[in-house]
Amino acid sequence: MTDTASSSPDRAAMARRLVDTFGRGWARQDAELLLSVFSAAAVFREGPFGKAHEGLAAIRGYWADISYHQSEGTFSSGEIFTAGPWFSVEFKSVFRRRRTGEWVDVRGALFCETADEKISEMRMYWHRWTRGREVNNSV
Repeated sequence: MTDTASSSPDRAAMARRLVDTFGRGWARQDAELLLSVFSAAAVFREGPFGKAHEGLAAIRGYWADISYHQSEGTFSSGEIFTAGPWFSVEFKSVFRRRRTGEWVDVRGALFCETADEKISEMRMYWHRWTRGREVNNSV
């Protein structure tokens, strides 16, 4: 049996809007724009072993801290894959560290569940490089 919702152009378009808005918010260090894609009770995990940030206030706190440390950002994403209420996409974010001026290249993937055209859960898997070398996953 085929899940017609998994290949629905409407679901893919919704996911694209969510990812693009999320990416613009991250690149511009605009936490409110970024938060607009999440449902009120959303859960955000920055990595497979990362703390769960539950609810908009917790997610806002995480991204406000990130925005404090990053500037001059860009964000791009690849093809979106959908299956029912879930979607996944690879991404690339490049930004400058405010404190040191170093350029950082982050590449990873987003795995999201949606409800009512918002993200109800986002899991982010990523890896970071600075000046051609691997760095730890701290800000």
